[in-house]
Amino acid sequence: MTATHDRPPARRIRARGERGPLASLALHTTLIAASLVAMFPVAWILYISVGPEDAWQDPSKVIGHLSLKNYTRVLTETDFPRWFGNSLVVALATTVLGVLLSATAGYAVSRLKFPGQKQLMWMFLVTQMFPVAVLIVPLYNILASLDLIDSYLGLILTYCTVAVPFSAWMLKGYFDTIPVEIDEAGRVDGLTPFGTFWRLILPLARPGLAVTAFYSFLTAWAEVAYATQFMSADHYTLAVGIRTLATNTRADWAGMTASSVLIAIPATIVFFLVQRHLVSGLTAGAAKS
Repeated sequence: MTATHDRPPARRIRARGERGPLASLALHTTLIAASLVAMFPVAWILYISVGPEDAWQDPSKVIGHLSLKNYTRVLTETDFPRWFGNSLVVALATTVLGVLLSATAGYAVSRLKFPGQKQLMWMFLVTQMFPVAVLIVPLYNILASLDLIDSYLGLILTYCTVAVPFSAWMLKGYFDTIPVEIDEAGRVDGLTPFGTFWRLILPLARPGLAVTAFYSFLTAWAEVAYATQFMSADHYTLAVGIRTLATNTRADWAGMTASSVLIAIPATIVFFLVQRHLVSGLTAGAAKS
């Protein structure tokens, strides 16, 4: 009779990309910690905004004095509604104009061949290298010569100079991923170049357009420097108007926290409207230029 020897069980080989229990625990712990760190400032502002006016000095007072008094005061005793209206007009117009210009420029560079094509794309990138402090004076002079200082149109055009170059570059990469055969099929069906662009290409480019719209909206919604220099008090946007709640001697922290929450609501709504397109829109064209 042959003696049998117990053999240790064979070790299981993990598949490629499969994490062990400790690695998964470390990863999820890190992600949770990072999420808490990112959420804390937002949660803190929201917490202070629903407390009494001196809650920033003693946060423990908030628990027993929860109210929407700060929001009511901001909406009724300040120029917040006017600031909101100004920001909404500027942001929506910048979004529409920025998407239109970016889409047409990106499509032209992606599909058409013309002298200076590469130089144009490099020019788009170069314009992003200059800080706001360098551009304020020349932009102010240009707007003043066109009589566009303290006007919605002047501020909208200024914001487009920020949003369009980056968005056009990004959309060019997205249009490169759309087969050229679609354009050829449109021409065979009798569509003009613009008809092909409008009826065939744009519907396929919705993820890229969503990212462009979101970027253009945030550019106009949260910008401070240009709006401060180019607009008077009657045309202040939200980002500029909230600064008037703080003076050299006193800062209205309760009003500013409530205003911050209200300002974030439209941007959050826009994000949720386009968020399902953001990943595909940002990653499209990453491997193709």
